Amino acid sequence: MAPQLKAFKRENGKWGLRNHVLILPLHSALASTARAIADTSNGAVGISHDWSGEVDSDLARIVFTLSGFASNPNNYAVVFLTIGNSQEDEIITTAQALGLIRFSTISLSEVGSMEKMASEALTAANTYCAEAQAMQRVDAPMSAIVLGLECGGSDALSGITANPALGVASDRLVELGATSVLGETTEILGAEHLLAARAIDPEVGKRIVAMVARYESSINYEGIDIRGAQPSRGNIEGGLSTLEEKSLGAAKKAGNAPLTGALEFGEKPAAPGLYFMDTPGHDIEQLAGFGAGHINVVVFTSGRGTPTGSAIMPTIKVSTNTPMYKSIPDLIDLDAGTIADGIETLAQVGERIFNEILDVANGRLTKAERGGHHEFALSRMYKTIVR
Repeated sequence: MAPQLKAFKRENGKWGLRNHVLILPLHSALASTARAIADTSNGAVGISHDWSGEVDSDLARIVFTLSGFASNPNNYAVVFLTIGNSQEDEIITTAQALGLIRFSTISLSEVGSMEKMASEALTAANTYCAEAQAMQRVDAPMSAIVLGLECGGSDALSGITANPALGVASDRLVELGATSVLGETTEILGAEHLLAARAIDPEVGKRIVAMVARYESSINYEGIDIRGAQPSRGNIEGGLSTLEEKSLGAAKKAGNAPLTGALEFGEKPAAPGLYFMDTPGHDIEQLAGFGAGHINVVVFTSGRGTPTGSAIMPTIKVSTNTPMYKSIPDLIDLDAGTIADGIETLAQVGERIFNEILDVANGRLTKAERGGHHEFALSRMYKTIVR
C-alpha cells in the first residue's frame, strides 16, 4: 500500500507539514518581545537572534537566512517585528519573492512603544492563529516532504546504527519522489569524494568537492586546522578515534541514492531528489540554514544527546545507542541502538524511521516540539567589517 500523506497546501503550490504563525524579530532588541508574544498567544511560535541590523560582510547571508526562514512553507503567516530600517525592508521584500504570502509588519518607530508593539503583534498573531487552526490538511504527494539530514554529538555507533538507518529511510523517500538534503560540510571532510562519485553528472560532483575545499580554505586562512580539530572532544569521549571514521559515518545519513545537486547555504532544492547543502557543523546554525532552504522536516541523529529543535521544522531525534535513549527519554524519539544490541536489523530500524517521518509529516508532534525547543542562530562566515 502506498504511504498516505496529508499536508497544508499553500497558494503558491508549496506544501507545509505544519501550519505555524511565526513571530520574527528583525533586530536583536526585539527578540525577547517576540518570544513573549509567542508565549502569550493562542499558538504562535517565536525565535530570537543576536543580529542588530549591522551592515557588514555577512549582510547578504543574514538577509537570505531570515527571509528564507520566514517564507518556509511550514509557516501559515509571519508577524515581523521591526525597528524601521532599510535592511528590514529588504528581508521582508526578499521573503515575499521567496514565496511568503501572508504577513504583518509591526514597526517600533511607527507604534512608538514596546508595549504598543507587543499588543498589536499579539492581536495580529491571534487572528492568524485562528485562521491557521481552521485549516484542514488535504491529500498530498510524497514530493511534499523535504527532509533534512543532520547529526550532532556523534559517537562510535553513529556510523553503524542511526546514520545508516536514516540513510535507508532517506533512500526510500527519494525513491517515492520526496526530497532529502544532507548538510554539515565539516562532517563530510575526507568523504566528499565518495558523495561526488554518486552525483548524477560530473558538474554536481565537482561542486560538492569544491564546497568542501572552499570551506577548508577559509578556515585554514584563519590559522585553524579543521582536520586536526576533528573529531571533537565530545566525539572522542563517545568513542570516535579519527576524522575518517567520523566523516564516513556522517555521510551514511545520505544512504545510497544518486546526488541530484549541491546547494549553497539556505538554497532551495529545485526538484525532488537527494542534495548536499553547504552548511556549518554547528547544530543550531545548520537548522537555520535548513529552514531557510524550505526543508519542512528534519531527522537528527545523536550519540551524545541534544535538546536542539526548531520553531518551524519538526525535528525527530534518533539515538545511536540504547543507554543514551533511556537516559533522556523526553528528548529522543527513536532508538537505533537496537541494531548494536542485536535486537533489530538495519533495515528494520530504517523502516521505523521512515514510518516516524510519515507520522510526524502527518501531524504527530516530536519530543522537541512538545518540549518547546525553538533554538535559532544566524550563521556568519566573515569577520565583521562595517561598511
